[in-house]
Amino acid sequence: MSDLEGFGFVMPHWLYWGWLAFMPLIMIALGHWRDTDPQPATEPEIPVGGELQEHPSASAYRPSDESLFTRAIDWMSDKTGLFISFWTVNAVCFYFFEVVMRYIFNTPTIWVHEASYLLLGMQYLLAGGFALLHGSHVRVDVVYNYLPVRGRVGMDIFTSMFFFMFALVLVLTSWTYFSNSYSMGETTVETWGIQYWPVKGVMLLGSVLILLAGISKLLKDISVFIRLGREAS
Repeated sequence: MSDLEGFGFVMPHWLYWGWLAFMPLIMIALGHWRDTDPQPATEPEIPVGGELQEHPSASAYRPSDESLFTRAIDWMSDKTGLFISFWTVNAVCFYFFEVVMRYIFNTPTIWVHEASYLLLGMQYLLAGGFALLHGSHVRVDVVYNYLPVRGRVGMDIFTSMFFFMFALVLVLTSWTYFSNSYSMGETTVETWGIQYWPVKGVMLLGSVLILLAGISKLLKDISVFIRLGREAS
């Protein structure tokens, strides 16, 4: 008799990891299929008064500022963000299932909460590179906004050394966590008992992605800084 019998439906571990891996690919494929259908022309949406609007980047990159290496990293960061964005749908569906089972059938689940917070935690870890690519990280801009464009780029280059210190420590620490977790076959302490080392592996992957995104940004910033200096002379 299984230890999980009597708890109602319990999502198998292999189904959970497999669904997280393939569900975004299915959604992306459906999106591409839908884009191939001709769509009627629509009027562009006008933002509502007071609505937050995206500001142009302080360092408007040109194609000449990028290389094949930086384009490859930016593509990987962007697609990773697109991939994990679909995971949010799973969390909504999981909690909807939990509410129905708990309040209608009086059989609360033992796996929904754990599955959801692990999912959202991994999403957070993998989104760092995407957020850096699109300028979504928090910046203390008390002085930054008063600088000219080249000064902003120069400050980004200078402060990048603090970013790389953090990113390298994060990579090394994540590797230690992942290797230890994998070697002992770590699982969560909850009743569901799902494998924990894939979460530590995602932490390592996310730290590598944000490190690569930082390298790409630094290379582009240096190119912009040099270009703006030549244009000013």
